[in-house]
Amino acid sequence: MAAAASPDFLTPVLVFCAAAVVAVPLARRAGLSAVIGYLVAGAAMGPFGLRFVTEPETVSGVAELGVVLLLFIVGLELKLTKLWTMRADIFGLGAAQLGITGVVIAGLIGAVGQRWEGAILLGLALSLSATSIALQMLEERGAMQEPYGRRTFAILLFQDMAIVPILALVPLFGAREGGAVLQPALLAIAALALVIVSGRYLLNPLFRWLAQSGAREVMTAAALLVVLGAAFVMHAVGLSMALGAFLAGVLLAESAFRHELEADIEPFRGLLLGLFFMSVGMGIDFNLLRTWWWALALALPALFIVKILLAGGLMAFTGSLKPDALKGAALLAPVGEFAFVLIPLTAATGLVTMQAGHFAMALAALSMVAGPLAVKLIDAVLARRRVVLPQADLAALADARGNILIVGFGRFGQLVTQVLLAQGCAVTVIDKNVEAVRNAARFGFKIYYGDGTRLDVLRAAGAAAARVIVLCTDDRAATLTMTDLIQAEFPLATLHARAYDRVHALALMNRKVDVVMRETTLSAIALGRETLLALGIDEDTADAVVEDVKARDQARLLAQQEAGMMAGRELLTTAPVPEPLSPPQSRARALNVEAEEAIGTPASKEP
Repeated sequence: MAAAASPDFLTPVLVFCAAAVVAVPLARRAGLSAVIGYLVAGAAMGPFGLRFVTEPETVSGVAELGVVLLLFIVGLELKLTKLWTMRADIFGLGAAQLGITGVVIAGLIGAVGQRWEGAILLGLALSLSATSIALQMLEERGAMQEPYGRRTFAILLFQDMAIVPILALVPLFGAREGGAVLQPALLAIAALALVIVSGRYLLNPLFRWLAQSGAREVMTAAALLVVLGAAFVMHAVGLSMALGAFLAGVLLAESAFRHELEADIEPFRGLLLGLFFMSVGMGIDFNLLRTWWWALALALPALFIVKILLAGGLMAFTGSLKPDALKGAALLAPVGEFAFVLIPLTAATGLVTMQAGHFAMALAALSMVAGPLAVKLIDAVLARRRVVLPQADLAALADARGNILIVGFGRFGQLVTQVLLAQGCAVTVIDKNVEAVRNAARFGFKIYYGDGTRLDVLRAAGAAAARVIVLCTDDRAATLTMTDLIQAEFPLATLHARAYDRVHALALMNRKVDVVMRETTLSAIALGRETLLALGIDEDTADAVVEDVKARDQARLLAQQEAGMMAGRELLTTAPVPEPLSPPQSRARALNVEAEEAIGTPASKEP
């Protein structure tokens, strides 16, 4: 009996693994996203292709866990403080994108004869974006921390939160009892409260207790339990499972077990996410595509144009650079996974015809396939207008053996490097600015191209063996990202960081960076000292004033760290400056007086 059952059990697993092994490398070799490889593989092996899998529904339930795990890992990278700083993009930009895009698409659907209630629901469904595809592509590009990546994620997060009110519209438009709308909303609020309270007060003690057991597999099981438990609670009240997993990740972002959890979840996330994309590909009905090919050929570009123009326009209007706005909007173009829930529900209530529902489903599935291609096309267009940056040559970093690693070789990093080289220190320098690398080579400096926010680049540059790591970049967000990464992965290294301003310095101090240096502090104080000397103040007095200002500034900085930006205001007042010499007596004259007195000759008088 076991021998007969074994092939039935192994066949889907073998097909999945074989499809992934073949399709994904081919897609990458063609310069396409791995998502395309998974989608094409799913379409080929599904019921409308080679029929290796005849019932995609049996796979999709498990496959959705890939999206759940992806959102959990994204949540681990976002602390509540960072999420709070994104509130304008989440609730402002996100709401505007979904609302405006939904209304425009609903108007187009209504123009072809659908009821206005059904047109609104279909418009909202098609306005949603594929979270899994967008985040996967952002990860592949390493763009999650770039401005357009953060804004794209904010819009996706709002869309996930909007699922409950959108679902409430279905019974409302279907003329059902009002209680059917209120009850799901109350359940959703209760579920959110349960996940937040549990994550805040129970998870850290649980993982601390499990860690004491020393059993690695138990920690992995607990990580899966947390993710799947939060997803289950949200799914039970009609919310997105991915939203529950995301919340669990955010609540654990401050935990000491964050990196352990990420390492435990990552293998499951990659495999299940690939399976999810395959399940979407399996659901593409080629019969519908043959029947409506001409309508879909018109509708798909129109949908992409509307979504990209509206989302890109909103992002540009609210401060994004035009290329960034276009890249972010392209990632939002594919229709989201939730459309496959909302569209059949809308059709089942009779708000749209079944034919319209089937057409919208086909359009949504086709958009997932075409979305990464559209992103690739837009990247190619933008690439013609900018300098193509090289990728970090990790092999070239193999000969980097400095016990001091400097990240950033701009005007600040160059001076730091000169001081260290003058003492004969072994220094490795990396910078992601191509011009900085080229200019350094002209002046005889050996520096390497690489992005310090990437863990693989830091490892290749020798961060694990470095005694001191010095962050000299002028990008505040990148410096904070590198600080978190270095402290988590290379805790033995002493960390020095350049701070852009006082606020940035406080953020670095709160992260326990060993040395924080504001980029303008010492030069500004030195210039102030020179100004005192120009007024005729003697050097000892000027030095005393400078030291007093430094002490007051440091004390004020510590007070601000403890009590906020308004603390230590009384330390801004300084002692009266001694009377200067007469205006005609310049610093040079004062130095001359001192020199003549030292050798016992009277100073010459002014005429």
